[in-house]
Amino acid sequence: MMGISEAFQSHLDSGATTVCRCWLVVRRDGRTFGFTDHDDTLRFDSRVFLASEGMSARALEQTTGLAVDNSEALGVLSDASVSEADIRAGLFDGAEVMAWLVNWADTDQRILQFRGTLGEIQRTGGAFRAELRGLTEALNQPQGRVYQAPCAAVLGDRACGFDLSTPGYCEKRAVETVEGRKFFRFAALEGFDDRWFERGRLIVETGAAKGIVAAIKNDRLSAKGRTIEVWEVLRLDIRPGDLIRLEAGCDKRVATCRLKFDNILNFRGFPDIPGEDWLMAYPSSGDDNSGGSLSVRRRQG
Repeated sequence: MMGISEAFQSHLDSGATTVCRCWLVVRRDGRTFGFTDHDDTLRFDSRVFLASEGMSARALEQTTGLAVDNSEALGVLSDASVSEADIRAGLFDGAEVMAWLVNWADTDQRILQFRGTLGEIQRTGGAFRAELRGLTEALNQPQGRVYQAPCAAVLGDRACGFDLSTPGYCEKRAVETVEGRKFFRFAALEGFDDRWFERGRLIVETGAAKGIVAAIKNDRLSAKGRTIEVWEVLRLDIRPGDLIRLEAGCDKRVATCRLKFDNILNFRGFPDIPGEDWLMAYPSSGDDNSGGSLSVRRRQG
């Protein structure tokens, strides 16, 4: 094994070993969970790995080259460790996972065998099964740019470059009235135009649903106040008084990028690319074939 210490290698070569496996799960909200298949709690690197928490992993398949290392994690659902409510809420989606082979008699003797993320998670009969995906899984993501009129960037990401913490583009408020965990009503939410938050995000920052991110479907301003509707019902309970963060939305149009966000230099679309009808057009004696401005012909059409 590469990176293994001489002392640990000697221990493995001895034929009488005291080894176990430890896993660390780090959710995107920063909460960490440590597990071990040893019968006692272990500690190293200021981390605690609990025993008897009902989590284990199948054999790890590792390959050379760019193939994805993969395995499965199996465990028991419980309020103390991995709960069904948290899985349903998506809090474990994409969580970082690290796995070590450890000498439980001397935890300084260990080697990191796997690092990746949680993939698909299934739950049934009080247990869960989670797919473990290696770091090379990221290479399966599409690369390059798509030639299309709308912007291909996600508002606030590295390609977009817009800072969503800019005053006027986000708002933190306590929930006033919530219906069906989908409709949020405010008596007064002034300073933002009608539909300002439409296509934006609602992030729950306190309460039982802390960490949940929901896409905003509708944002309506009326004489009675403001109603914000999210696309899907929140999968955890949210109540009046819980703090939420509202972020402005973007419809990916070049005009919105220029007028609403003043971010036209980072626009990642191609608004002037010819459409399919123009590409398939052919000269006709009744048309203007002078080769004039395409934008002029569009306005005339």
